[in-house]
Amino acid sequence: MSSAPDPPVNEGSAPAEPSPPATGEDVPSPPGDDLRDEIMEALAALTKRLEREHERAAHRETVIDRLHEENQGLRRGELQSAFEPVRAALYRLHDMVGREAEHWAAAEPPDPAHAAALLTAVADEVADALARTGVERYTVEPGEPYDSTRHRPVSVETVTDPAAAGTVVTVRTHGFERDGRVVRKAEVGVGKAPDTGPEPLATDRSSGLHEAGRDETMKPGP
Repeated sequence: MSSAPDPPVNEGSAPAEPSPPATGEDVPSPPGDDLRDEIMEALAALTKRLEREHERAAHRETVIDRLHEENQGLRRGELQSAFEPVRAALYRLHDMVGREAEHWAAAEPPDPAHAAALLTAVADEVADALARTGVERYTVEPGEPYDSTRHRPVSVETVTDPAAAGTVVTVRTHGFERDGRVVRKAEVGVGKAPDTGPEPLATDRSSGLHEAGRDETMKPGP
């Protein structure tokens, strides 16, 4: 049998389009699509990591705030505990002064000589309150050598006894110290020998007063 003749081909006609690939065949992706997918995956991973870091930072801030609040509460509690002994001493002082005020307001007030004992008791109560805060009172007695580290000279008094020169002759206030360190000097009057002419260097026991206490003389206490 003879084969069918080929269809005629018109000159100048467009070439036939290639037939689409069969179904199920892999179609290669453009090179730019693979790079874009990698970038998107990297961005997604970075976003998750940043979210986790943000959560950790928020948790740390919460813990820090809670610890700070607890610390402040402990400090407030310690401060209140430190004030409690002082309050107790002030309660006693308040009650004592109130009772004495009633006695002095009565029709027959106490003997005026009782006032000295009352004021001494008040001073002792205040010293006790200070001691509960760690500040101890130290007393000064006339005749003690002048010590510029513990005494504040508020007056200089001429003495007839040469042995009293450079010593404490009067006591205006006692001093206070904490852990062996003076926090408030005692105010004293210091003896000075009569002027008998130029004083030899480093022979007068009161010379320490002129040197160390010159700026402190006659200054009021703190």
